[in-house]
Amino acid sequence: MKENKNSEQTVHHHTHYVKEKFDELINHLREDIDKFEDPQAEAMFETAAEVIGGLKQAFDHYEEKKEKAWRE
Repeated sequence: MKENKNSEQTVHHHTHYVKEKFDELINHLREDIDKFEDPQAEAMFETAAEVIGGLKQAFDHYEEKKEKAWRE
């Protein structure tokens, strides 16, 4: 049986899963920074971690209905 695509529970399940993967990737990127002696590579990995953190925050806002767009 196919899931109801608009089910709040289904959406929450998937957003929670994606946020966990974001956390894993952010941690991996930050751990790898110490493996380089190249300042540009360090900056790239830190920037990537920050951008993904921003995406995770957008998912948080969606789940918490903090933004007007998520409440309509």
